[in-house]
Amino acid sequence: MPRLSRFQLLERNKDNRTPIERSASRLMKMRRICGYGAAIAVTPYLLIKIAWTFGLFIPTEQMGDNSWRAINAATVVVAAVGILLAMAFSRPWGERLPAWLVALPVWLGTGLLVPMLLLAPVLGPAAMTRDKEAGATDFWAYEQIFVMVSLVGVGICLPLALAGYAKSRWPEALGGPTDYAELPGHTRQLQITLARLVAVGCILLGVIKVFWAVGGTLGIVPDMLDDRDVWWHLLTLSTGVWAFAGARGLLVLTSRHGSRRFLPSMAAAWISSGMLFSYNLFSAIRSDSQYSPEYPLARVLTTEAGIVLGVMMGMIILLVLHDRRQALRGES
Repeated sequence: MPRLSRFQLLERNKDNRTPIERSASRLMKMRRICGYGAAIAVTPYLLIKIAWTFGLFIPTEQMGDNSWRAINAATVVVAAVGILLAMAFSRPWGERLPAWLVALPVWLGTGLLVPMLLLAPVLGPAAMTRDKEAGATDFWAYEQIFVMVSLVGVGICLPLALAGYAKSRWPEALGGPTDYAELPGHTRQLQITLARLVAVGCILLGVIKVFWAVGGTLGIVPDMLDDRDVWWHLLTLSTGVWAFAGARGLLVLTSRHGSRRFLPSMAAAWISSGMLFSYNLFSAIRSDSQYSPEYPLARVLTTEAGIVLGVMMGMIILLVLHDRRQALRGES
């Protein structure tokens, strides 16, 4: 009998694998490709932010202020964490990390990246036009292109790597029906009560944001009506739309009516909560917030409301996932 080569043995072993093993192998391959792709994509963004933190290649004089350098330093940390997460999603050792160490940055990251990814084709050119009018150097156009490429690349690759990672480690967070049998000690009634309160807040916030985005002037400083550029309108509209999406997703998750599939509502609530928290937190700590066209009180109220609603949505999601995990494990 002829001796088989190593390649032939590997191919034979592949053919002898069970469907579950083949599925797990494909899942790991996707995790590696997307994880490495996210790490590569975010590298230009990381390098540019490091340069800005040290005052190099700054597009405008305003970004040389200490407050802007602090913000850039914070985004350096965020980008570095993103690279570490991408590697964790692509390697088996990532599944041994504490759950909170993975969930918290993923919550913030998906909230930041997914909404930005949807707006990138319009926001990129709008940002370059706005900064050029503000006196940015010509070199900034090339930097902005690298930034947008990084954000789009990581916005596509990181969620895909996360999906494979979560499906392997927390299958109850992605698949299955919305409804499930309840175990003693569940918190469903608490979830429903809190979800209704948060949904009301999200709808109110969404109405205000959409009203402003489509041209409403109530709550806007009259002398700053012309300062509402495309960037401001799109981000304001995005916040309003995601507030509505989060409200519906949260109500579906807690009431278990409106959708048979768990994943769409879970994704909407998860992204919405992270978006409301992270975007409004960034807005609250920005050094140029005084240039916002909203009246100071209106801006503070909507910003703080977004932060609080994002945190409360995240807490309700944790309650839903805890009860769901216990119930599905009990059924199995």
